[in-house]
Amino acid sequence: MPSIDAARRRLRLADSHISVLGLLVEEESVPAELDTALTELRSAGIVGDDGSITGELYPLVATLMEPRVIVRTEITGPQGVLESGAVIGNDFVFVHEGWPGESESEYLPVEAPLLVPALARSVDLHEDILNGLDFTEVITSTTGELDALMVRMESGRGSVETEEVVRETGAPARLVEVLAQLNCMWRMTVVWKNVHVENPEPTFTGLAVWDCGMEGYWVRELPVEPVREGDVTLESPLRVRRTNAKELWQAIADLLPEGSELG
Repeated sequence: MPSIDAARRRLRLADSHISVLGLLVEEESVPAELDTALTELRSAGIVGDDGSITGELYPLVATLMEPRVIVRTEITGPQGVLESGAVIGNDFVFVHEGWPGESESEYLPVEAPLLVPALARSVDLHEDILNGLDFTEVITSTTGELDALMVRMESGRGSVETEEVVRETGAPARLVEVLAQLNCMWRMTVVWKNVHVENPEPTFTGLAVWDCGMEGYWVRELPVEPVREGDVTLESPLRVRRTNAKELWQAIADLLPEGSELG
């Protein structure tokens, strides 16, 4: 159910609730398939019987209706795929996070200087506590071998020797060892339009990371993010490089556009 935490300006909304709010702002009729979402918004006191929206939602709705920058993060872990991200508007910045098994995401405002820390926290970026890791290590393979290895890992079969997994999947032994420690994979994509370019196409930046526990963090350098449909085949090269939390913090900051690009 949607809800508001007025004291901390937090909101819990599902995509269907966002769709209803957008239609109400545009003074359009709400289709029958969104009747349940509209009823839930009314029950929560977010929408009045006359279709009016509570003033507490104005900052979020205004930002969602005219976003200047959109950040989308997909986190793939043991409980499936979880989405989080951020939306930057003219006057407000909101971050949002999902919860496993829940349809609603939590939206909360942040000050612009705190956006990078909020995004880093959303992917559980934490200081490296392991000593002796080789931060120059690189592993190369193909996306087809990675896919075969991931299918093997998700099959639910008991652990076996690395050599057997290598024979089954064709993946390099080191890749098998690293992914045996996998906590989650996450991909962060940022999109905006540069106002100083005539008829600009959207600009995309992206970052893909493996959080592999005792094996540390690995950034996927190939295929290069953001990956679009049709860009990658089973023969496409895969390259991952071990990295650390400090470098990833900076990489997240580098995904975002400079203020001058937004006007």
